[in-house]
Amino acid sequence: MLMPHRPCVLPEGSSRMRAPLFPAILAPALLMPVLSTPVLAQASLQPVPAKPVAGKAAPAPAETVNVYGQGSTRQLTSVTSKALREAAPGTSPEKVLAQLPGVMFQSADPFGAYEWSESLYIRGFSQTQLGFTLDDVPLGDQQFDNYNGLSITRAITTDNVARADVSQGAGSLDIASTSNLGGAVQYTSTDPKDQYGGLYEQTFGSNSTYREFIRLDSGDLNPTGTKFFVSYARVDLDKWKGGGGNDSDQVNAKLVQPVGAYGTVKVYFDYSRTHQFDYQDESLNYIQTLGYHLDNFYPNYPAAYRAAEGIFANGETKSNDPLDASYYAGTAKRQDFLSYASYQTELAPELDWKSTIYGHGDSGYSTWTTPYTPSPNGAPLSVRSMNDSIERYGFLSSLEWTHGRNTLEGGIWYENDQFDQSRIFSEAPLLTPGVTFDPSETLNNPFAQPWGYVFNTDTVQTHIQDSYRVTDHLTLRAGFRSLLIHTGSTVTAQDPAYNGGNQVGSGALDANNAFLPQFGMNWRFAPHNEIYADISHNMRGYPEDGYSTNASNSPWSANEAAFRQIQQNLKPETNWVYEAGYRLTTKRFVGLLTYYHVDFKNRLQIISTGPVIAPTTLVENVGGVTSNGIEASATLFPIRHVAFYNSISFNRSIYDNDIVTSGGLEPLKGKVIPNYPSLMYKTSLDWTDGPYNAHIDGNYLSHRYLSYLNDTSVPNYFIANLGARYTLGDHGPLKAVSFSFNVYNLLNHKYIATMGENGNPFSGDYQSFLVGAPRQFFGSVTAGF
Repeated sequence: MLMPHRPCVLPEGSSRMRAPLFPAILAPALLMPVLSTPVLAQASLQPVPAKPVAGKAAPAPAETVNVYGQGSTRQLTSVTSKALREAAPGTSPEKVLAQLPGVMFQSADPFGAYEWSESLYIRGFSQTQLGFTLDDVPLGDQQFDNYNGLSITRAITTDNVARADVSQGAGSLDIASTSNLGGAVQYTSTDPKDQYGGLYEQTFGSNSTYREFIRLDSGDLNPTGTKFFVSYARVDLDKWKGGGGNDSDQVNAKLVQPVGAYGTVKVYFDYSRTHQFDYQDESLNYIQTLGYHLDNFYPNYPAAYRAAEGIFANGETKSNDPLDASYYAGTAKRQDFLSYASYQTELAPELDWKSTIYGHGDSGYSTWTTPYTPSPNGAPLSVRSMNDSIERYGFLSSLEWTHGRNTLEGGIWYENDQFDQSRIFSEAPLLTPGVTFDPSETLNNPFAQPWGYVFNTDTVQTHIQDSYRVTDHLTLRAGFRSLLIHTGSTVTAQDPAYNGGNQVGSGALDANNAFLPQFGMNWRFAPHNEIYADISHNMRGYPEDGYSTNASNSPWSANEAAFRQIQQNLKPETNWVYEAGYRLTTKRFVGLLTYYHVDFKNRLQIISTGPVIAPTTLVENVGGVTSNGIEASATLFPIRHVAFYNSISFNRSIYDNDIVTSGGLEPLKGKVIPNYPSLMYKTSLDWTDGPYNAHIDGNYLSHRYLSYLNDTSVPNYFIANLGARYTLGDHGPLKAVSFSFNVYNLLNHKYIATMGENGNPFSGDYQSFLVGAPRQFFGSVTAGF
């Protein structure tokens, strides 16, 4: 996103707490009478192992950390449950994905679960341009103000993730996503275990971290194979700098019921509640003048109050913008319900069918205590909040027919999504002796509502593809998807006095493309050796966001007059992705080498004019980006019990066009995109011998540009992490008792993590990054029963 410098805009999020969705509460209850019918109980039912699907990664060997998609026509790499377990319990799966080539994940906290700072890039595409699913259910656009989904940490507890498959270049045709321009991440949850048992885990560590996780597996309950699990996770921790902390509760449950000789019903439920305090967004100037540990004033309200009045007592005047370095607090609350029911069966020999229905409800809000808008009671501060809520329902259905050398597969995805969003201002308290407050508890009596929207989106995606096995060693794949997205918006409230005098824009937009093809090839030209190639055409739907948020390139961020212009000629973003690579798979060595080229067209960009506090925004098509890159990965098993993994990736993504703004011509052509490094190197050494396990991993990133014109950048860094586990085994009623210890940022390196959360400047410095956490220690005790 390109914009002139403006004061920092802290996280903005969601609104009133909605009741749980009908499917989330009732889907298991509705299915239970069906699952317990006498007909099913009398049958001898056993689940049938799923057939391998062309283009999907093969199951990982137990001893490997990462696995490459053997047989796939695309680059496909995976993180296994073993790698997820080696991270400190509660670590976001996205942070573990950072081991993979071309993948960069950043966060200001050691667990990668602080959502305002979550930043995932793959081959230069940000998380808002990637596709994400859990058990085929779409997780939507992963921006902070997610309008059509939720983060993976709120969709499932990490302990219940079985694997994560990453298509770095382009997602498969069947992925349910409207944003996968640059690849896809597909998570799979664990199934209930066949044997009755449970698991209890406690984690303690730096910043008063306390986490507990408990899971109960029913085992097979009857001859039909009915089984379920239910789990609960609780997290409490302080921020590593400043006041406040993060806490969350999460419940997962999953039921599996075999049906007949070939069918299986699965029902999943997730409840998540989070409350997070923000870290201060920083700039290069702030680090140089105020130091690495600059943070919001919370809970010191008097200091923030006086700073809003222009009285600075902590050296803020050394910086180039004392007021923007003196916020009281930012907070975020979220509550989610997610549920799905799926049925998979063999309708006839060589004909498989799978269908899933799902529902998701999200509600909450995020706050920013701003010194730029005073309260009517005389306080120089007020609490600005973004209130969001989501209600979405959908279904997916697909058929796969294997006949001779052909495997035909096709399906449909439909979703209806209602997204409500509003901005309000509430009073901050007057300064009295001993006063302090949590901004997230002050929203009951707002004094202003600048705007409110209701977005309603219908998405229909169909796809069909054929995998043709030319010979036993050569497979060709071809297919296409059609994607139709209609979004309409209605303004429910607006106050021009708080919108720079502007009426906010509203109306409908369509992002449609009936033919998005994908072609692929895999040739196993010698034992253990294969070559693959893939070409795909992709489209991204229009992101949804409110007026002048500047948080995403949403057409609805414009005023009414500008939006009417946008409706006439705006086109959705598209790209062509080309990749080719080589895989080598042997007992002692597994390797991957890939080259890719991307032509990204119709790039939508926010162009801002007017005052920096309340700019007028217009989204325009400002050209394209061309990317070229190469990635190499290898896992070596030099001796028994040892796995040594390395990957290196190089990316050069440059802008194709200069652009014109209110400030004149910006010479953007040939400049490298900001926020993403040109060079990354990842390494890990893993040793497992009986009850002992130890691993060390490292991640190197080259410098990243902060400005679009590449005249400011943040330095390169190398982060190392260490972990060890010892399993005692069984002791009485306790099974597989183990102790683990993890050190994050082993060398205690100071570095800049997230970038661009508030956008990027054309030139110079900007308050739009977060520093990474220092060295952290975590210990865990785990016991089964």
